[in-house]
Amino acid sequence: MLEEGGMSGPMRRLTDGIDADPVLVEIVEGYLASVEQEVETAIGRTSRSPMIRDAHDYRAGIHDRLLRKLTGRSYSALVHPVVRDYPLETMRPGDVYFHNDVYLSEGGIGHLPDLCVTAPVFHDDGAGDGPRVVAFVQAFGHHDDIGGTVPGSMPSRATSVFEEGLMVPPIKLWDRGVPNEAALKIMTRNSRMPDSLAADLDAECAACLMGARRMAELFGRYGRAGVEACFDAILEQTTRTFQREVLSKIPAGTYVWEDYAEHDGVDEPKLHVQRITLTKVDGEASDDATGATGASDATGATGVSAATGTEAGPRLIIDFTGTGPQARGPINHAGDYADGVFLKKWLAPILRNLADSPERMAELDVNEGVVPLIEMRFPPKGTLLTPEFPAPTNARTFVILRMLGVLAGAVAKAVDGRMPADQETIRYTGVYGADADGRPYLMREVLGGGSGGRYYADGEDTIHVVPDSRNLPTEFSESRFPFVVEQLGLAIDSGGPGRYRGGLGYEKHIRMLRDASFMSIADRSILSCWGVRGGRAGRPFQVTIDPGGAGEREVDALADDEPVRAGEVIRIRTTGGGGWGDPLDRPFGDVLRDIRWHKVSFEGARADYGVVVGGTVDDPTVDEPASDELRAQMRHARADDAPFFDRGPGYPRLSGGRTSAPVDRH
Repeated sequence: MLEEGGMSGPMRRLTDGIDADPVLVEIVEGYLASVEQEVETAIGRTSRSPMIRDAHDYRAGIHDRLLRKLTGRSYSALVHPVVRDYPLETMRPGDVYFHNDVYLSEGGIGHLPDLCVTAPVFHDDGAGDGPRVVAFVQAFGHHDDIGGTVPGSMPSRATSVFEEGLMVPPIKLWDRGVPNEAALKIMTRNSRMPDSLAADLDAECAACLMGARRMAELFGRYGRAGVEACFDAILEQTTRTFQREVLSKIPAGTYVWEDYAEHDGVDEPKLHVQRITLTKVDGEASDDATGATGASDATGATGVSAATGTEAGPRLIIDFTGTGPQARGPINHAGDYADGVFLKKWLAPILRNLADSPERMAELDVNEGVVPLIEMRFPPKGTLLTPEFPAPTNARTFVILRMLGVLAGAVAKAVDGRMPADQETIRYTGVYGADADGRPYLMREVLGGGSGGRYYADGEDTIHVVPDSRNLPTEFSESRFPFVVEQLGLAIDSGGPGRYRGGLGYEKHIRMLRDASFMSIADRSILSCWGVRGGRAGRPFQVTIDPGGAGEREVDALADDEPVRAGEVIRIRTTGGGGWGDPLDRPFGDVLRDIRWHKVSFEGARADYGVVVGGTVDDPTVDEPASDELRAQMRHARADDAPFFDRGPGYPRLSGGRTSAPVDRH
């Protein structure tokens, strides 16, 4: 049992009987955000791989000695597995710890390419016992290649985690400032991109050590007691704010919804069920909120626990019972560790949509303060969310991203749809082969998609779920890889029709200059992002090679090695967000603006919005009488009992012909 770091029951405090200075709380909160941003900036400027340096698929976080995440700008991994294997009293200044083992990460790592480094922060308070651990600075990011059966370490047909790359449990990668060269040699030897991997790890370790020095300066300036009192105050303020401004908007009761992944890369496409039963409880916390402390192993025994008890006031119970069996392919996510503390912080940002305004929503950070407000109940081992080792996990985004939408759907049923429609904002596409000099290359990109329409506004176009991440710059890609980017823009008509339209996905055309192989790890190629409260689903993901040419062919969304000939074009269209509200209520002026902005076509205006448009794209005009008549006809032709959610035309293909699920009724 951990004396510092392990927690069970209500949230533990670092200080008792010490009131934080409110001015110092503001200083410390700003300092934490500054250090986190400085660490991320340092990584971005000194790393080498396109995924880290250019796409910015990495995150940093700052945690206290009780392993609580103090910063809330973005999600991060957990310190729990490091402290589980290396007690605080064994750590020394200059140490850096490394891990990427999914099943030994306490739920903080989802797939092997996500490499995590952790640096402890030390402070000597003059008590005579030397410097002690007072905090942690951590970074993790998605790296180019860590071995496995395919370049990029994400084999779509994997049936075991052993096919996905090198697994490393928590190890000491730097010992008192000295790198462990043997461990680094093993890792880089197992990578197809050893130079990039070595440079990225150097960048991340150096940045975390720099962040640890910055944090030590904070403790040296204000003292341990004062700073730790501020840590407590910051987290407790988050708890109170979410209770008052977010959870209070959800009526007490139980709400059930489910959504699906469509394929696992191994079996034929089918509905892989992901279900949430959401219960809102008002009043005092129950005594049965569980929390356990101890070790964890590859079998999934309960591990180092984070806070799971609740404070007085509203709380949520999220029950995943009904989630489908673990897949044979790599779409599983190992979430049932450390009482689900990572999933709590991953899912909680969805709840911010209940804030009074978009501006207020953007101000709400998600740190460890949300953890006491959520109790998670997992099904037994053997489901998509509770897989048994060694189930593959490299495409776990199909589950972990979908769960964001499932929670949003359950909350939407509780609040009469005042939540965004669905979005799917991560998929991995890329090409690999040999360049003109015979050197191997790997280009992989995380392309975003459209977000869902909201009850007050359209969805945003081409967003990325990882904050500050982005598509690869064309100038960089063309100078480094043997292809030309002929088009990068918005996929017209991809946003789900609605009173508030879903955001648009990307359309990207890549012309290969040399023979290569195309790879894709993507979902939502059959099942679209759902619309809500009368809004319709967005367009699905699609990849076409040689469009309009003699060799035109569609590519599966899960593909490891689709051959592409020199001169052929790869056309990638990413998902559009779901629509919100009845598209026949969208003002004519909004539809005209969408046409001028090349977001909706003339055909889409008529078919999706009932708007008859003439003129040109630059100067469109509405035939209002004809549009009114068309809308009346379209309303008359509708079913009277349409479901609350629209899953799009792909759902019947996998549901045996049903157009909606029983849970889709409001």
